[in-house]
Amino acid sequence: MRAVCTVVGKDKPGIIAAVSTAFSERSVNILDISQTIMQGFFTMITLVDLAGMSISLEQLREDLDVLGEQIEVRITLQHEDVYTAMHRV
Repeated sequence: MRAVCTVVGKDKPGIIAAVSTAFSERSVNILDISQTIMQGFFTMITLVDLAGMSISLEQLREDLDVLGEQIEVRITLQHEDVYTAMHRV
């Protein structure tokens, strides 16, 4: 199963490191990543593979919520199919 993870917040050092470490610790594989800084705001979209994940999807979402609070960003994780359907033109 694949999912799309978005991260948005005020730019500061360590955001990519924190999110990628969280994924690695839970056996989530990053397939693709795009990030940019727009007028001081950090934005990142990551496509991840959850097939080898060591925890439930709900636990991963909870863990990412906690991480987001700690590093002061908003982290959202959606199944790839949901994300695709929501953003269909």
